[in-house]
Amino acid sequence: MADLPLPADAADWWRTAAIYQVYVRSFADGDGDGTGDLAGVRARLPYLAELGVDALWFTPWYLSPLADGGYDVADYRSIDPAFGTLAEAEKLIAEARELGLRTIVDIVPNHVSDQHAWFRAALAAGPGSPERRLFHFRPGRGEGGELPPGDWPSQFNGAATWTRVPDGEWYLHLFTPQQPDLNWDHPAVRREHEDVLRFWFERGVAGVRIDSAALLAKDPALPDLAGRPPGPWPSGTGEAHPYIDRDDLHTVYRSWRAIADAYGAVFVGEVWLPDSERFARYLRPDELHTAFNFSFLSCPWDAGRLRTSIEETLAEHAPVGAPATWVLCNHDVTRTVTRYGRADTGFDFAAKAFGTPTDLALGTRRARAAALLTLALPGAVYVYQGEELGLPEADIPIGRIQDPMHFRSGGTDPGRDGCRVPLPWTAEPWHDPWLPQPEDWGAYAADRQGDDPDSMLTLYRTALGLRRAAGGFGGGSLAWLPAPPGVLAFARPDGLVCVVNLSGAPVALPAHTSLLLSSSAPDADGLLPQDTAVWLRT
Repeated sequence: MADLPLPADAADWWRTAAIYQVYVRSFADGDGDGTGDLAGVRARLPYLAELGVDALWFTPWYLSPLADGGYDVADYRSIDPAFGTLAEAEKLIAEARELGLRTIVDIVPNHVSDQHAWFRAALAAGPGSPERRLFHFRPGRGEGGELPPGDWPSQFNGAATWTRVPDGEWYLHLFTPQQPDLNWDHPAVRREHEDVLRFWFERGVAGVRIDSAALLAKDPALPDLAGRPPGPWPSGTGEAHPYIDRDDLHTVYRSWRAIADAYGAVFVGEVWLPDSERFARYLRPDELHTAFNFSFLSCPWDAGRLRTSIEETLAEHAPVGAPATWVLCNHDVTRTVTRYGRADTGFDFAAKAFGTPTDLALGTRRARAAALLTLALPGAVYVYQGEELGLPEADIPIGRIQDPMHFRSGGTDPGRDGCRVPLPWTAEPWHDPWLPQPEDWGAYAADRQGDDPDSMLTLYRTALGLRRAAGGFGGGSLAWLPAPPGVLAFARPDGLVCVVNLSGAPVALPAHTSLLLSSSAPDADGLLPQDTAVWLRT
């Protein structure tokens, strides 16, 4: 499959691509067992092509005990039986390609599952063995080794990061105990991941998304934080963080880039860093092609904050010549419709709580406007499955929650399952879905929205089609235009203009020759209503 011809623009497709995130477990159920699968995705490929995206990003579909939604990988070279087989994955990649859809897969280099063959061998081999050197095993502190070897907090609500095994040693896991961290100082770990990249590139994969890309390298001494903040340290401190954004990571990604270049493939990194200079290092020409833009994703629905985020994003990408990426939501984040209908419209993992009031009508109006804003910005854009249907965050009954973030918080965090509920393709719900679908989700069904000119699905289809056809959106420059307070207005190439009204009152539109698309209809006086975006041609 690696030898199939690519379109003429293959070298640059990722710079302006619209990429759709597929969470396989909840996308489409092909065999009726309540779990999404590859057969379901294959059956819906025409829908995705009609939507107008350029590529599909699949969250992990590998063999996994699913302790953390598949991000606990037991075998990178096999598909989890709940989803299908490797042969089906190969068919999916080829069939998507025939429809003009490239495939991006997820790689989780920081850790593996505790059911991975390497970790099972490490447990069996015992202290001091070569097998244990592939991970971070240490003796405990205290007289009997009963205390953890270090004080690092978990990425999940600050819980413990060390687990003791029967022989007395402890192993490091920045996430759940079922996800032991790999030792990236070990050459076998580096070789294995390079081989995994080649394995999937040989099967026609066009790119790889790198999970937790700034976490895998560790200070060999695993020193205590000793009161220092657990998150990234500002570059001005002169110190290297013991496990976040370490300089030796860049050697890893340079070696990966050489492999990707040999296949014409690309990378997108999950890099959460507040330091723009440090962030940009991952996007140098010989490292990653792109990285997710979490500043924009978590930004409140506020004109000033959004403009600052856009400006800072473009500024930090410019020195290394990398395209920005724009995303409103993903499989970890509260859905846009719900978030934008709340008093606090930003996103922070630490602030998630049960029972937060939401105005869904307001959130939907803002989400429609945000879609046009995002799709008008220069660079690549990601659409999380269900965003094109306007799905809200679902309230999951306590007894049905599966996300480890909930349990590791002691039950205070509602977790991420609310944005992972199976998609409503028809008004008829899935048979016994792995997560329950709300009773009123039939109104969001794709088959109902497809013929509705005012639906969210129609808005996304129209916007993605115009973005591809108009030419001026995607790549090129952005120039801010004069606008009233609370209004974002910017020009793109070929006479295209985007205006977003986040103020508290309707505003006049700038001079234009045609109105291409509006998230809500202008009012009777031709003014742009609040929480509305338009695309104009001047």
